[in-house]
Amino acid sequence: MKPSALLPCLIGGGIAALLLALFIGAAPISPFAAIKALFGVGSPSDLIVVWEIRLPRALAAYCVGAALGISGAALQGLLRNPLAEPGVLGVSATASLAATAILYWGLARQFEFIMPIASIIGALAATALIGFAAIRSASVVSLILIGAALSSFAGALMSLLMNTATDLFSLSDMVDWMLGSVANRSLGDLALSGPFMAAGALILLSQARGLSALTLGEEAAQGAGLDLQRTRLFVTLGAGLAVGGAVSMAGIIGFVGIVAPHMVRPLVRHDPARTLIPAALLGAIMLTLSDLLIRLIPTATELKLGVVAALAGAPVFAWIAAKRRPADG
Repeated sequence: MKPSALLPCLIGGGIAALLLALFIGAAPISPFAAIKALFGVGSPSDLIVVWEIRLPRALAAYCVGAALGISGAALQGLLRNPLAEPGVLGVSATASLAATAILYWGLARQFEFIMPIASIIGALAATALIGFAAIRSASVVSLILIGAALSSFAGALMSLLMNTATDLFSLSDMVDWMLGSVANRSLGDLALSGPFMAAGALILLSQARGLSALTLGEEAAQGAGLDLQRTRLFVTLGAGLAVGGAVSMAGIIGFVGIVAPHMVRPLVRHDPARTLIPAALLGAIMLTLSDLLIRLIPTATELKLGVVAALAGAPVFAWIAAKRRPADG
């Protein structure tokens, strides 16, 4: 595929995926009726299905996939490692820890929007810590190690909460959250989490030039005038905001941030700056179609989006790792 055709194809694919998500579902609604309902015309039941069930869910999957895709591409460019992904900085785990704590104490049943707010606060706290480390540290290895420690610590605390939970309903909610899902999301949830994902994406796009310079190596990039610490700080901040918003919407979704950038990178000549937008669009398509597949699989209990993403992404992750040369680090 020519690079000039990549973005139009991905944009068209995203629109097609969203339309399929509106057309297909348990309720028998024709595509024509779904389109009419999208514009506010049709029976009350069609309007409810489209505007309160299918559209919010499809948009949530699309936005979360885009946030994870662009975050993964930016982090891979910053760390110069194709195996890096949004969870590498511990932001996903910390955001999930905050949400799990809310579920543990039963506060989610009392306050409608406290879950996404808690997730975003957790992500911002982790981002602040990693951002401080990015300013003080002289090595990306230190950032990875700090992120790994933060992720492990947050994971241990989540396990502790689950281990000590006495309310079976809260325990079930915690497990569902950790498995990841966009079911039962509303346009209000998207309005709360969307600005964080959008702000993070814009910050990452503002660092595109610096990510391209880093392909020369850190010393050469600094010699060309790149402020390395500033680039680390803003990429970390942007990824933290985008991933925090995504986790607040869908819980933990893995592998999209690895697979989407890897698939588009050869089509943009391995330029990190030109990978950002295509990776976001492909990640959005991947997660929208994955959620549509979940709705079509005839199971007694609906599969979780994070589980399906992991089942599809883990083999690709192993393939990427196996293809890496020793010189890649």
